[in-house]
Amino acid sequence: MNIPILFAAGITTVLMIVGGLLAGILLLVLFVIFVRYGKLWFQAYMSVADVSLVSLIRMHFTKVNPHVIVQAKIMAAQAGMDINRRTGISTQRLESHYLANGNVMNVIHAIIAAHRASIELDFDQAAAIDLAGRDVLDAVQTSVYPKVIDCPDPRRSGKTTLSAITKNGIELRVRARVTVRTNLAQLIGGATEETIIARVGESIISSIGSTSSHFEVLENPDMITRAVLKRGLDAQTAFEIVSIDIADIDIGENIGARLQSDQAEADTRVARAQAERRRAEAIAEEQDQKAKVVANRAHLVLAEAEVPKAMAEAFRAGRVDLNPKSS
Repeated sequence: MNIPILFAAGITTVLMIVGGLLAGILLLVLFVIFVRYGKLWFQAYMSVADVSLVSLIRMHFTKVNPHVIVQAKIMAAQAGMDINRRTGISTQRLESHYLANGNVMNVIHAIIAAHRASIELDFDQAAAIDLAGRDVLDAVQTSVYPKVIDCPDPRRSGKTTLSAITKNGIELRVRARVTVRTNLAQLIGGATEETIIARVGESIISSIGSTSSHFEVLENPDMITRAVLKRGLDAQTAFEIVSIDIADIDIGENIGARLQSDQAEADTRVARAQAERRRAEAIAEEQDQKAKVVANRAHLVLAEAEVPKAMAEAFRAGRVDLNPKSS
């Protein structure tokens, strides 16, 4: 009668031991998790960053750096950004951008800077710009503080000035400075600084080439910049041109005079060649006439040689009377 009771008591004891072990293991796991992520969770909780402990555990298994995500959420929350789980900068969206090899902190810094400057920039647009390989924070900073580009850029082309020629043939060497700010709406797929420099340089050369005299450019250099700005050179680029300023103008060579001199020299050479050809033709004609004179003299000598022969023939034939009778 006591054996079943003892058996049941043994099973109960075993179950209690197993349950205790499982509970201990669970408590140990929870303790390890709390030790590892409790500080981050508490920091996010106190900052109202809306990062759950479950999310932190998930980050461990998905190889996401929880410190980066929590810091980004705290910065966004403290800056007054929308961190709603459905429409705002949620933990899951930050994780997705991190797993796509995006720079989460750079994106958050850019969004906060744009928010402070009243520039419209949401998380999706900032993340797309970041994943496209552009520095989104630098783009926002350039939108707030425009930067100056040298035209031409000595670092890229090795030249310090643009060379343009007016209609009167005078070369002008120009150096311009282009002030630009980022156009966030066209940052993805828009042309870069090289295109801006090329377009501005081409337009400056064209505008100077259309002026009748270099004095017009020297008197009113802003005339060139106004004409260049009207052409909309920032179309389909990642920048918006704020201003174009002529920093320096130097007078170069008189290209027109040099070209005229070269043309005159070429004309002189052509005239000399033609005169030489005519002289050679005249000499050839003279030699031809001399040859004809010699040929005519030869015919004359032959004809003179025929006279004695004819006279002798006449004597033999009796057609010539050597003693004519006197009448």
